[in-house]
Amino acid sequence: MTREAPLILLVDDDPDFLDMTSHVLEAAGYRVATAPDPPAALGLLGRETPCLVITDLMMTGLDSGFSLARQIKADPRLRGVPVIVATAIASRLGLDFAPRTSDELSAMHAEAFLEKPVLPADLLAAVHRLLARRPEEEER
Repeated sequence: MTREAPLILLVDDDPDFLDMTSHVLEAAGYRVATAPDPPAALGLLGRETPCLVITDLMMTGLDSGFSLARQIKADPRLRGVPVIVATAIASRLGLDFAPRTSDELSAMHAEAFLEKPVLPADLLAAVHRLLARRPEEEER
């Protein structure tokens, strides 16, 4: 019996980011589901539980990525799913949302924060690090 590859959900309104990131993750052996916005992501999350979520910060609203992460962590079925926030807000608007402490990262309802453009090696390092913390999920 072949074990199914872990599923990662990508949420971003930039189709180029979804495409590039999907290719990187699939080449590393992951299954990938994509959503262009939080409502679509929540629909997918209602049907399947991914091992990890990667979300943009600014999509339909200034804090839509934060709101999505907060909703994931509030759901008893999903609260253990790690969330990575990936954003280009610093380079686009000059706003710095990068967390400086673990408390600031926790306030984002995320386990990791990446600045776009994200190098494939940095993305995969964050994914591997977060999934290594969850061996029980890898066995499912």
